[in-house]
Amino acid sequence: MTALQNLRKRFEPQLRRVMHLYWRIARGMTLGVRGVVLDGSNRVFLVRHSYISGWHLPGGGVEVGETVLEALRRELMEEGRIELTDEPALHGLFFNGHISRRDHVAVYVVRQFRQDRLPEPNREIVECGFYDAAALPADTTRGTRLRIAEVLDFKARTATWR
Repeated sequence: MTALQNLRKRFEPQLRRVMHLYWRIARGMTLGVRGVVLDGSNRVFLVRHSYISGWHLPGGGVEVGETVLEALRRELMEEGRIELTDEPALHGLFFNGHISRRDHVAVYVVRQFRQDRLPEPNREIVECGFYDAAALPADTTRGTRLRIAEVLDFKARTATWR
């Protein structure tokens, strides 16, 4: 593990608390969006951030004045150079209580998209790519694994992100 990864792991809980305290003051409720982006072989697109551990579905917060679909389009382009070419299907809305008692995440399934290339690593996204659901990176988060299983293996949906 690199020194940067050790630092991130050490300070991640405190950073999360500070950010969620800010969001609690700045916003009554937080709403996020994530995309289960599947290529023609049903491989799923995942990202690894610089500021939080594990592999995640691409996505982020819905900004004030922005629709959920606008946020999804923006986040997919920012994190994966993925451009929607058709409307995604809403998979579900999940309560993300382990992050905050105010956080909800809308999850969409994206099958129609264009990606000219993988983005270069940057300050936010240090790694990304398509992965076979049976061979996800070891530190793929539990919530990410649950959403993938719900979509690809038709597992029962839960109301919480977990």
